[in-house]
Amino acid sequence: MPLDPLDLAATPERLHALAEAGVLSPEALEQASLRAVATPSPAAWRRFLSTTLLGFGSLLVLSGVIYFFAFNWQALHRFGKLGLVLAAITGACIAAWRLGEGLAGQFALLFAAVLVGPLLAVYGQAYQTGADPYGLFLGWGVLILPWVVLARFSPLWLWLVLLVDTALILYSDQIADWKGVRLLLTLAGINGVAWVATEVFATLGIDWLEGRWLPRVLAMMTVLPLLGPSVMLVASPRKADPESIVALCLLVGTMGAVYLFHRRVQPELLLLTSCALCAVTLLTTFEGYLLFKQFGSSRLDTFLGLGLLVIAQVWLAVQWLRAEARDVEEA
Repeated sequence: MPLDPLDLAATPERLHALAEAGVLSPEALEQASLRAVATPSPAAWRRFLSTTLLGFGSLLVLSGVIYFFAFNWQALHRFGKLGLVLAAITGACIAAWRLGEGLAGQFALLFAAVLVGPLLAVYGQAYQTGADPYGLFLGWGVLILPWVVLARFSPLWLWLVLLVDTALILYSDQIADWKGVRLLLTLAGINGVAWVATEVFATLGIDWLEGRWLPRVLAMMTVLPLLGPSVMLVASPRKADPESIVALCLLVGTMGAVYLFHRRVQPELLLLTSCALCAVTLLTTFEGYLLFKQFGSSRLDTFLGLGLLVIAQVWLAVQWLRAEARDVEEA
């Protein structure tokens, strides 16, 4: 579906275009221009500083709790260890309940969710359960799942995805014995499902998913596991295996999906730039493979030619991205 003009940012270029089309009067153009380029108000700066300090403060307290246990591990009785962690989790849950659905309450719940991991680790060390490390992270994710659903907080959802990825990596190393590309494909699949779900729910109007940072992070977590096998395949086509070919096809498909999303649903130049970088990386790798195969890797002109090709590709990518940005501005 075409982009809704009401969803586009009020940039000076769009405002002048509306004025030239007769939609805005000179007085309205002046007022709109002042609002479009205005600096943040003192209240906006206070909200930004409050949010930033709240986030950093939560991280510092969490790190303090972890280092406290690391430093005093031998001196504490196992009941003391478990009691202190449970007290911290209980206090964070009570704070989240009292603070409500605001940002402070969500950070308190994130604090409690992160402390569930140390609680499981302390329990496993104190009673020597012999559980595999992947089970710790998997159980961690299962236990905090209700909080994640109730909190409606993007960082908490990202934390859950990271726990699942970590559990999968440990499981592949200890149990499944997956090798390289298969593990990367699985990680890309899990992160890709989370990315698509985030975009779909944001399109449906879920207010706490309106920010763009979470889908961008999930997109990077999807693309990067595919880029590695794709580069290895392009660098050594004769050593191609089915899993590397699947990774390359998925990467190309993801790049195409990002472009369609950018053109049809919502402007997304950051993800489009990442796709352009992936394309330049793959083309440069393949060009280097051809040049080194034809002329060898000891000749200076081989590296000079590859450098010129990189410059040309980057220039073309920049021109294309600028054209896409102009199309978005004129839409």
